[in-house]
Amino acid sequence: MIVVTGGAGFIGSAVVWKLNALGQGDVLVVDALGSGEKWRNLPGLRYNEYRHKDDFRRSLAQGGNPMRVEAVVHMGACSATTERDADYLHDNNTRYSLELCRWCLENGVRFVNASSAATYGDGSQGFQDGSEGLERLRPMNMYGYSKHLFDLAAKREGWLDSVASLKFFNVYGPNEYHKGEMRSVACKAFEQISAGGPVRLFRSHREGWEDGGQLRDFVYVKDCAEVVCWLLTHPEVGGIFNVGTGKARSFRDLALAVYAAMGEKPRIEYVDMPEAIRDTYQYFTEAPMDRLREAGYHAPFTSLEDGVGDYVRGYLAGGSPWL
Repeated sequence: MIVVTGGAGFIGSAVVWKLNALGQGDVLVVDALGSGEKWRNLPGLRYNEYRHKDDFRRSLAQGGNPMRVEAVVHMGACSATTERDADYLHDNNTRYSLELCRWCLENGVRFVNASSAATYGDGSQGFQDGSEGLERLRPMNMYGYSKHLFDLAAKREGWLDSVASLKFFNVYGPNEYHKGEMRSVACKAFEQISAGGPVRLFRSHREGWEDGGQLRDFVYVKDCAEVVCWLLTHPEVGGIFNVGTGKARSFRDLALAVYAAMGEKPRIEYVDMPEAIRDTYQYFTEAPMDRLREAGYHAPFTSLEDGVGDYVRGYLAGGSPWL
């Protein structure tokens, strides 16, 4: 049995999809479906059971491993960087993760955790993964801090030799549709073009940067799932690892890739960045991937053009948008 928390969510459902492709259907999906559209990520997947996260969390306190769980992929979290309820984020993202990690270690269960590139804050300390210098990072929102607190605790408790915590960068791809304003720019660009409008990108408000030239490490969700499943088969690999392509690309590059995949002539409109985020907006993120490569992961990462092409033609403009 493999447990995937957040298994109906964006990256979590992609992990279940990849497990299915590898022949694994003995999966417990843990999530909180609520009244939204997240459930739509589930019908195409094979899994044994769905359990609400609160019910699953209570079962951890009972101890033991009656379901004979072999591994837990912990993707379940509130990922909204705009969430303001710090107590909720601390309980849901930090405390829950710590409880689950302790349970896994006590029961000899492999634990793969979702951290986030949001832990790097404004990037002034760089984007080097691993535990060295972890205390110097200053996340810029409570979501990033809630993830950072787990990484700090894992280092302090000496768990990182046997636990993998993954700092995902700018993930895009199928099954993100329920995320509202937190959907990727690739998804939003497709919708804007389909509606007959231009793609809207932020102007630059920093000298030396072109409009739409702000850089991100855009990583395809299928590659994220590939990394997670590799870690499940390599329990000897532990630590904090970046998950990105290792190559930053501009938002303009992303928009052009969407236009190319749709066979449309580019039409980009630049709008002022809201003043509320202008002073803290990141102009560059890029994931050094040396540590994951040195740990033995050698699969290539999908290029921006190939990933967007697969996303647009295979899902957004295809017969079904879901994995």
